[in-house]
Amino acid sequence: MIPATSFAGKRVAVFGLGVSGLTTVASLAAGGAEVSAWDDKGDSVAAAIAAGMRTVDLREADWREFDCLALAPGVPLTHPEPHWTVKRAEQAGIEIIGDIEIFCRERRRHVPKAPFVAITGTNGKSTTTALIAHILKSTGRDVQLGGNIGTAILSLDPPASGRYHVVECSSFQIDLAPSIDPSVGVFLNVTPDHLDRHGTIGKYAAIKERLVAQADTAVIAVDDNWCQAVADRLSLTGRNVVRVSARRPLTSG
Repeated sequence: MIPATSFAGKRVAVFGLGVSGLTTVASLAAGGAEVSAWDDKGDSVAAAIAAGMRTVDLREADWREFDCLALAPGVPLTHPEPHWTVKRAEQAGIEIIGDIEIFCRERRRHVPKAPFVAITGTNGKSTTTALIAHILKSTGRDVQLGGNIGTAILSLDPPASGRYHVVECSSFQIDLAPSIDPSVGVFLNVTPDHLDRHGTIGKYAAIKERLVAQADTAVIAVDDNWCQAVADRLSLTGRNVVRVSARRPLTSG
């Protein structure tokens, strides 16, 4: 597990107590945060209590006492309308983040150059994530595989020099990770999906773009107009962009 030491001494509300939510609670507590965990489902709250976690009914809480809200990715952030916890956090003026953001802050704080490969796209991201991890493992490297592929990122071993974190990121997770900055960001494609959560395909594509916007190297498949436009924008900023295509040779710039 990755102790979230960058939140030591902070008061964090955590909403959504599925697998990733429970892991987030444990990570924050191990890092020294004061955590108030809650869920709309009574069974999930009971599971947290059984695990020895501190639960607080966030409906009755004074949100001005919290430093941030750690939200499970399945909880609506904007569409079809913000969840009630999101509204309370916004009213209190506190930031709203997810477990990918917590990981990114830990990496920057302790080992900012630790290899971090993040993958997104409407289709093929799980296969690509698993393949990258397999290739790296076959060369004898220490590889941590997680994220949307099924293993909560904060349950992995902490970032370290020479340890590769290969992480699949959904649009829901990226939306809660404003400072995501992988060593290598891989953006595969954009097709209409999750529009009930993002409103329009343009907003959906813009959220996906965040994964590569701050990457040291952005690997972008340019076989659709959305990804082509992202590659063009990032190239203008001077960022290292590698364009890949099923139809054209690999190019840089």
